[in-house]
Amino acid sequence: MLKFAKKKIDKFIYASSSSVYGIKDEKNVTEDLSLEPLTDYSKYKALCEDILLNESGNNFCTTILRPATVCGYSQRTRLDVIVNILTNHAYNKRKIIINGGNQKRPNIHIQDMVNAYLEILNQQNEFVNEEIFNVGFENYTLDEIGELVKEKIGDDIVIDHQPTNDNRSYHISSNKIIKQLGFSPQYSIEKAIEDLKQAFEKKLLSNSFDDPKYFNIKMMQEINLQ
Repeated sequence: MLKFAKKKIDKFIYASSSSVYGIKDEKNVTEDLSLEPLTDYSKYKALCEDILLNESGNNFCTTILRPATVCGYSQRTRLDVIVNILTNHAYNKRKIIINGGNQKRPNIHIQDMVNAYLEILNQQNEFVNEEIFNVGFENYTLDEIGELVKEKIGDDIVIDHQPTNDNRSYHISSNKIIKQLGFSPQYSIEKAIEDLKQAFEKKLLSNSFDDPKYFNIKMMQEINLQ
């Protein structure tokens, strides 16, 4: 894709992931810290970053964005990411299950994610070439996300805590993109929950637990992706 793109365009933005950092003890996980991916997903994200930077040059601008988990309603809403999962269960089952609770999960509203891509596209190449930017909002714990969901969906929501062996905790700093480009998120995680609630009320997310289109793995299985 890169080799073909270099013949047609002069700017390439790669959607990486903040999960490439793995588990960090630092309070603010910045772009210059080492990558320690823990899953196949994050390992391949990190490997593709190297490929991209090796293909960059004076006439081919490359920029890497490491987004937090994208949340909120969209034309193809995902219901397999934490904010959306909890909101779906809260609205439709009036109960949410939190595995653990103290693990941090950075999130970003989908409109802010779109705006971040537009920001890079509109920047002069010299300001974003071979740059890496984290893009996220508040780093909430799972317990904090659960409380936000309950606050927006209803006081009757039951929060059930379950033990877990998955203690992965991600937290990122987005200060670089704020300082260098003046870009900062405008939409809160609460807004993402409210948007999802309105979508459920308007019947825009039907069959929200079983339709494969809301779940990446289910969709890949549906089309027999090898």
